[in-house]
Amino acid sequence: MLTPQSLFPGAKVALLCASSAVPEERLEPAVAAVRTLGLEPVVYPSCYYANRHGYFAADDGQRAKELQDAFADPDIKGILCIRGGYGAGRLLPLLNWREIARHPKLLCGYSDVTALHIALNQLCRLVTYQTPMPSTEYYKPVDEFTMTYLRRALFGALTGPMPMGQGVETLQGGKAKGPLCGGNLSLVRDSLGTPWEIDTRGKILFLEDVDEKTYRLDDMLTQLRNAGKFEDCAGVLLGYWTDCVPERPERTLTIDEIVREVVLPAGVPVLSGLACGHSLPTMSLPLGATAVLDADKQTLEVLP
Repeated sequence: MLTPQSLFPGAKVALLCASSAVPEERLEPAVAAVRTLGLEPVVYPSCYYANRHGYFAADDGQRAKELQDAFADPDIKGILCIRGGYGAGRLLPLLNWREIARHPKLLCGYSDVTALHIALNQLCRLVTYQTPMPSTEYYKPVDEFTMTYLRRALFGALTGPMPMGQGVETLQGGKAKGPLCGGNLSLVRDSLGTPWEIDTRGKILFLEDVDEKTYRLDDMLTQLRNAGKFEDCAGVLLGYWTDCVPERPERTLTIDEIVREVVLPAGVPVLSGLACGHSLPTMSLPLGATAVLDADKQTLEVLP
């Protein structure tokens, strides 16, 4: 795996949207927030609400071209996906992955950006970063924990012990070592059966999601189980399940029960409650980097 060069004060970064349109009132604060980090944002057309195409920030061709151009432009040192939503998966057949691999650079985002993380990790052998996004979280002030780990991702110190927080729980003990992979559960499941299907063999699989009924989480986790993804992986990390509530609370399984029935039979270490995903505070994760998970000690360490 290739770790991209870290950013530096004054570095030019592409702000673009591979998915849904950015609310007009958030663009200016998002750009200002990136400048506050010490970076020089280059705002691509997909960030402007006037260019939206239905529920997308722009049509597929425009969004794919912007991503391709941002990787190819030598003046652009990193790419910050300004928000998620829906639509990054539609770009995958349109991108020249071999050409992108010739110009490796830092890419940040999460949620719908998971589609890009999986493809870049596997096709370009490039470490990418699950981080909060400018027009989703830090266009307004957020907690110092979140910003600390964002800065570490951007400026090159996202190694060593990762914070577990007070809500972490060991669901299955053991120790695992391997590259981090995954992200948003919906997008991970959507990769199955495509040329960009997630490969979890020997890896530590991270999963989180937002606004899903518990039976939908069951469905998606079961699909991963049936595809052998839990048996293949070395370990599992579970983050936030934000606003994932039962449709009928009086007759449902809890998320914990679903995980115990669907994930644990694979026999790999499983740690839940990681402060990462669609909530705050949230840490950043280097997807593709090698990490050591100790579910008994409830630790995660990213190796240099």
